[in-house]
Amino acid sequence: MSGRYEVLTMGRIGVDIYPNDVGVGLEDVQTFGKYLGGSASNVAVAAARYGRRSAVITGVGDDPFGRFLHQALKRYAVDDSHVVTVDDLPTPVTFCEIFPPDDFPLYFYRFPKAPDLDIGVDQIDLDAVRTADVFWVTVTGLSQEPSRTATLEALRARGRKRFTVLDLDYRAMFWRSREEARPLVQQALEHVTVAVGNLDECMTAVGTDRPGPAASALREYGVDLAVVKQGSEGVLAVDDTGSVEVPPVPVEVVNGLGAGDAFGGALCHGLLSGWSTDRVMRFANAAGAIVASQLSCSDAMPDTAQVEAKLAEVERV
Repeated sequence: MSGRYEVLTMGRIGVDIYPNDVGVGLEDVQTFGKYLGGSASNVAVAAARYGRRSAVITGVGDDPFGRFLHQALKRYAVDDSHVVTVDDLPTPVTFCEIFPPDDFPLYFYRFPKAPDLDIGVDQIDLDAVRTADVFWVTVTGLSQEPSRTATLEALRARGRKRFTVLDLDYRAMFWRSREEARPLVQQALEHVTVAVGNLDECMTAVGTDRPGPAASALREYGVDLAVVKQGSEGVLAVDDTGSVEVPPVPVEVVNGLGAGDAFGGALCHGLLSGWSTDRVMRFANAAGAIVASQLSCSDAMPDTAQVEAKLAEVERV
């Protein structure tokens, strides 16, 4: 793939090892499925499902799992030319347990360090960052050096171009505390035009998990669009035209872990399509619901027809 990207993401990648046995602990699981994982990579996959020219800036180890991830990205039509190979670090593996509807413990094996956190400024194509229609980074990328400096430098190079997105993506296991993360998140917020996060992630970013105040606080950093995901209460989005609240899409949850990434890829597609904020949020909500109803994340990312069918189903109810 060459030329300008419609969606360029930067952040985590890894191999998701998901149990085929639902409702039991890992100690009792007999068989597993293997999938591409990692929030930034999943968002790129999700965007590609809508026909968007997508790529991800990330890192893998020089090992079979790293080769698997390259193959998977290509299979999903995501450009893997910005995936760095780090010779002395293993490709991360993540296990989860599945206790529907809302308990999905994660076990990250990213030791001694994940390759995606070992990317330096000199390994990033800043021209690709500047020219991408959407540039999407995650808070996890701020958790360690040299990824922290590389992420902030990429945002500076981007220059707050329209559709520069920060996925608040706070994972407590990657940080010593919220207090350590907060100033770095707020530093990144000064460089982005869109911020997306759930209530817990908003607490880390701006010190409140109340939807309205959280959105207002994000907007005070100059963010054009603040998206606050509220789980069973739906989504609140605030931009220059006002606020939009969209209810959740009813679904029987199988595995909720990929729903946020599906939401993110659909958000990118909606923004690039020039839709109203209300339509973007409804579309993204439906995409997230589809993935939550299935076991895998990347394999379950829907296309436009599937999302439109889900929206039509909701309207009929």
